[in-house]
Amino acid sequence: MSARILDGKLLAATLKQELKKEIVDLKHRSGQHPRLVNIVIGEDAASWSYALSQQKAAEALGIHYELQKLSAAIKQADALELVRQLNGHAHVHGIMINKPLPAHIDFKTLIEAIAVWKDVEGLNPANLGRLLLGKGKILPCTAAAAVAHARWTGETLKGKEAVVVGRSEIVGKPAALLLLEENITTTICHSATSQAGKLEGHLKNADIIIAAIGKPLFIKGDWIKPGAIVIDVGINEHGGKIVGDVDFASAAAKAACITPVPGGVGPVTSVMLMKNVVEAFKQQLFLK
Repeated sequence: MSARILDGKLLAATLKQELKKEIVDLKHRSGQHPRLVNIVIGEDAASWSYALSQQKAAEALGIHYELQKLSAAIKQADALELVRQLNGHAHVHGIMINKPLPAHIDFKTLIEAIAVWKDVEGLNPANLGRLLLGKGKILPCTAAAAVAHARWTGETLKGKEAVVVGRSEIVGKPAALLLLEENITTTICHSATSQAGKLEGHLKNADIIIAAIGKPLFIKGDWIKPGAIVIDVGINEHGGKIVGDVDFASAAAKAACITPVPGGVGPVTSVMLMKNVVEAFKQQLFLK
């Protein structure tokens, strides 16, 4: 079996076209553009590269984008004050916190300070709670991108068995909830599953696998059920290359569909962020 490669750039391009049309329509109806503010703290090169790539993506869609650059020495209280000020700006529709952050700045504290309707990363506890209740509108971006890939396969998802490997609040847990919304029977596996020697058994029964553990090439093709959908969220440096959590070569020989790394979930994650900005804009302007 040779797997279909789920090229995230192709899916992202389709989603961008849909989103761009929606933004044009909203601009005509409201006379405003969605506006996203990205708070960048410090001088980390990778952080700045990501921030600038998001700027390019936003502006290509018609979203106004503003970088708020803060010193690495800024106090947590001062960063929180900036968030509170942005919460009160009517023409700021989305706020995000660029990572990584200096060690003395707590990401969760900043996220919790962002107004629920401006939390475009979908990580404020209130937005996560809405996801739990099946009422989520602004979704954690990477988790939403992973599940979008599963839908894109065109397979009937209802009734399938899924395993999410990883239980982070950013990917694993929200991805599991989104799979449940698709009427998929979902299991979360984690480090204790592996330590107990049970991970391989779970994976061999899975119709869908979402891997998000940050361990290069950890999941082997021998562990994968023939015909499975494999979605690799991992981004790891290994042997001078960027690889995922799944051993791509051996997995592609067993799976029906698989995402590459890089070029799989990543491009779609960026679009999901912009989709959240548009959703936040609509909520704040009471547009449907």
